[in-house]
Order: sequence, then C-alpha cells, then structure tokens
Amino acid sequence: MTYAIDKNGYYGYYGGAYIPEILRANIVALKQQFLALRDDQAFNAAFFGLLKDYVGRPSPLYYASRLSERYGAKIYLKREDLNHTGSHKINNTIGQVLLAQRMGKRHILAETGAGQHGVATATVAALMDMQCTVFMGETDMARQQPNVEKMRLLGATVVPVTSGSKTLKDAANEAIRYWIHHPVDAHYVIGSVIGPDPYPAMVAHFQSVISGEIRRQLMEQEGTPFPHAVIACVGGGSNAAGAFHHFLNDKEVQLIGVEAAGKGVDSGYTAATIATGSTGVIHGSKTLLMQDSDGQIREPYSISAGLDYPGIGPLHAYLHETGRATFMQVTDEEALQAVFLLMHLEGIIPAIESAHALAALEKLSFTHAGPVVLCLSGRGDKDMDTYIREAPAALKTHLP
Repeated sequence: MTYAIDKNGYYGYYGGAYIPEILRANIVALKQQFLALRDDQAFNAAFFGLLKDYVGRPSPLYYASRLSERYGAKIYLKREDLNHTGSHKINNTIGQVLLAQRMGKRHILAETGAGQHGVATATVAALMDMQCTVFMGETDMARQQPNVEKMRLLGATVVPVTSGSKTLKDAANEAIRYWIHHPVDAHYVIGSVIGPDPYPAMVAHFQSVISGEIRRQLMEQEGTPFPHAVIACVGGGSNAAGAFHHFLNDKEVQLIGVEAAGKGVDSGYTAATIATGSTGVIHGSKTLLMQDSDGQIREPYSISAGLDYPGIGPLHAYLHETGRATFMQVTDEEALQAVFLLMHLEGIIPAIESAHALAALEKLSFTHAGPVVLCLSGRGDKDMDTYIREAPAALKTHLP
C-alpha cells in the first residue's frame, strides 16, 4: 500500500480540490509550479539554504533522560521549538513563499490559530519583501496576544475575524474569501496539511525535513534510522505529517497522532475529529470533520488555539482508515499536567499543542528497547498566560 497522494489529489478516498471556479486557475498553476520545482536543484538549494542559515536546522534530537526514566523508554524530543519563530511552521512557510515568489505573487495571505503560522508567514514575507495579511479569530487573538504583536511588528496586517467561534476555522474561511476576491496578486499560504490539492501534499513535503532529520540523527545516536514509535499532536496535522513522512512505508515504526479532546471526547467541548467526526468537505478537501446530522460544522473546543479545528488533513484521515497510524485523545487537563512535568523534569516549556503529544506518554505502555521520538512542535512563550491562569492549584505553587 502506498501512502502518497495520487495524481488526482487523493489519499485513498480523502482529498481532492473542492473550490470555487474563480480559484481553479490559481490552484492549477500552484500545482504545476510545485511539481516542477519540487525536485529542482536551484529551488531546493534556496529552500534548504534558508532552513540551515536562517531557521537554524537541523533542529536537535534531544535524549530526554529524566522523561525516559519516568516512562521506562528511550524518549527523544525533536526540538522544533528551537527553530527561528519558535515552531515547525516556518519550514512550510519558507517553501510556499519561495514558490509564490517564483509565480510572481507579491501579496501573501495566511490564517492562524495559535499564531505560530502567522508569525512564521509574517517573518518570511518580511524577509522576501512581500505584503502580508493574516486572518485570526478574535478569540485566538485574545489568548495569543504576544504572537499578534509579533506579526504586527514584522509588518503584517492582522485582520480580526468575528464570525462563528472566532477561531481557526473561521480565520481560514475569511482567508479563502479574501483570496477569491484577489486571485491574481495574492498567494494563500495554508499552514497545515488541509485545503484543496496540492496543499496537503505540498505542506507535508516541506515539513518532511523533520522526519528526514530524525532518521539521520537516530542513525548517529542509536545506530538505526528506525524509531519504535513517532508521536505528534494533530490539529490539521502538519507537524505530524512532517514527523511521519519518511516512516510511512516502514511498518515496524508505530505512528501515533494525538488529538485535543478538550473537556472530554463526549462532553460536547472537544476538537477530537478522528474520535467524533465523519466524512465531509471542509476548506476545499474531502476528509473527516466534526458535523451535525445536517452536515453543518460543529464548533470545536480546545485549550489549544492551534488544535482548535473541526477537521483533519486528508492524509491523517487515510492513515486512520487504513490503520497505519493510531490516534489518541488528550484532554485540556492532561495536557496541562504534561506541560508542568516537562518543565520540571527537562527544563523545557513547550507549546500547549505539543503538550498534548507529551500527555500521550501517560497512556502508552513501553515494553520494548527501541527509541521513541516525540515531535516538540513549538515553544510555550505564547502560552504563559494560559499556563498561569489554567494550571491546577497544586501545580501553580511550583511557578516562581
């Protein structure tokens, strides 16, 4: 079985390009440009050159000795939090803005939830002297204010979105609407493995640098390129797609995605799409999404702005359907407990998104000797207000 996207833009049953006619020329041109440049020597020299000299790659693969002792496994953290701008998002942003530049576009659009993709897009747009507009839900702007200010300082226009739940889904809606009205000069940099073909495969391609490095780093440190398992949080699923990519056909490697269960999968306040969703179309692709019996999208909920999305990338829907990946669910409270555990054991403050992956360690049993790699997708600077406000009283006493 292959886990690559087919020529029509589908992973099995999921994917495609469900778009208004006015955007079709943009999507066709983008796909042609991506396929032409994906293996182009000059393009890749520019892409990997910026990843090395501007982003600071390769990101470390850190052996977390105290975390390993607690769980009885060799646990490595892939430190995407140490990238320039503080997360994995910049890997994809550099690739897409380079593509847009070669297509003659001068205006970059983005949606953002936690703000990490928005900051990464604003950063690269500034670097490449492009206009940048970022759409962000008002709810997310309030809980991620530091990232809002970073985007503005970098020269981006941040557009508050007041519709719906005022979170990531609604920001993507508004970005697409704007793109429909500015199809000639603008390029929409989607931040996750969602959206119409070629976005899911394109974002996964640019993020696959993560798993490529993991293989090389494990070979150096463990004498094997194969971990026992790779664990990553999943909203739309870009960091997970990047961390899984080079292991998709290595069946001995377990792939574990971790969704945001919010206040509980059955509470009505959740963003766990795999656990509660069904097949439908959202933001241009057929995938699994949270919807009611009339096909109307149900509002997601998560303490994490970056995981607060009612759908999942079509690749992950396919990995779930075929059983290639296992998907777990973690509540807000479990994620917060994982945050403080990592702080105290390893001296690392992760993003609340990454904390969901960390919390999965409590639910897994390790009876093997092989290494476990967890993708630490981002750093926690943006979440300090949430940690201080939401942390259980018993854990608050540990804060300075």
